[in-house]
Amino acid sequence: MSFDVSLGQYYEAKSPIHKLDPRTKLFFVIMFMIATFVAHEVVAFAALLAIVLISIIISRVPLRVIFKGLKALVVVVIFTAALNVFWTTEGTLLWEWWIIHIYDKGLINAGILALRIVMLLTCTTLYLSYTTTPIELTDGIETALAPLKKIKLPIHEFAMLMTIALRFIPTLTDETSKIMNAQKSRGADFSSGGLIKRAKALIPIIIPLFVSSFRRADELATAMECRCYRGGDGRTRMKKLKFKVLDIFGLLFSLALLAGVILINIYVPIYSIR
Repeated sequence: MSFDVSLGQYYEAKSPIHKLDPRTKLFFVIMFMIATFVAHEVVAFAALLAIVLISIIISRVPLRVIFKGLKALVVVVIFTAALNVFWTTEGTLLWEWWIIHIYDKGLINAGILALRIVMLLTCTTLYLSYTTTPIELTDGIETALAPLKKIKLPIHEFAMLMTIALRFIPTLTDETSKIMNAQKSRGADFSSGGLIKRAKALIPIIIPLFVSSFRRADELATAMECRCYRGGDGRTRMKKLKFKVLDIFGLLFSLALLAGVILINIYVPIYSIR
């Protein structure tokens, strides 16, 4: 059994998105998130979807890699969309059985919500995972939050924590897969039985995984102590982040994206989806 996790997975390629400053990517993702939730016109959704597709083409990350990362979240998307189908009571009644009522407005809301989630996940993983290394991402976060150091917030420690967490997500998923395969070879069954039985079957996985995680954490702490790590005081970077012309264009495009969605909502009311 394998786990398809996109967090912490970097896909090496030569593209304009890979060359962007991580702070620019963070700003773009934030603006894209806001624009996605602000948009309620079909034209605005089409524009956002086009930007996601163009970003995938420019990044040179294969579609199979992106779909592989999204595959693990299909159940969440379907469950969230299904809640909207069954809980929405507006519009024309399409089908009714016992306490279940399905309206056309519910189907539309479910589709739009699923599209929102997919676009957000694709944009976030594309810009902050596949095209940005964990070290670059945490350096960008630390630099962006540098003003908060004046009020004595441990920004460097927070960034280091994120670096370690992102770095070990793929490692722990691989470790989980190995433990499950080892337990299956010993006759363990994780797919049959009721919910309680399946939960009990996970105990032989969880305990070795916790032991392995604590062992790795102890080894990492020892390695950091041997290298005289003492936090962010006086630390320097081998590569300093600098904004380039491409980054300025990216920041302006991010602002233009949000402004464009708002203007479309106001001046292009073709079909509104709330």
